[in-house]
Amino acid sequence: MGKPYTVEEILTFDRIRRAVTNRVVEAAEPALLEGMPLEREKLVELTRQEWKTVKEAVWASPAAKEKAREYMRQVVSGLLDSKISSDRSELEAFGVQDRYL
Repeated sequence: MGKPYTVEEILTFDRIRRAVTNRVVEAAEPALLEGMPLEREKLVELTRQEWKTVKEAVWASPAAKEKAREYMRQVVSGLLDSKISSDRSELEAFGVQDRYL
């Protein structure tokens, strides 16, 4: 664990599943080489840690950043629509028009 995820590894749920599984099994490999597979609780903990890591990679990905930008644009657009609606008369009185010049 600790190796950063590539963009290709986090494009789909199938790829995420494969990458996380491979990393957890890789982390558990030393115990298996000693003749003892890890107990379920340890596998649960390794999986939980790796899931946190993969989620952070998704959040930091270019696709996630673009989705966040789209979301922010939608929120701001809605807020501005509300402001324009409530202040329309006042702004029109100062010469603001509906159409682009």
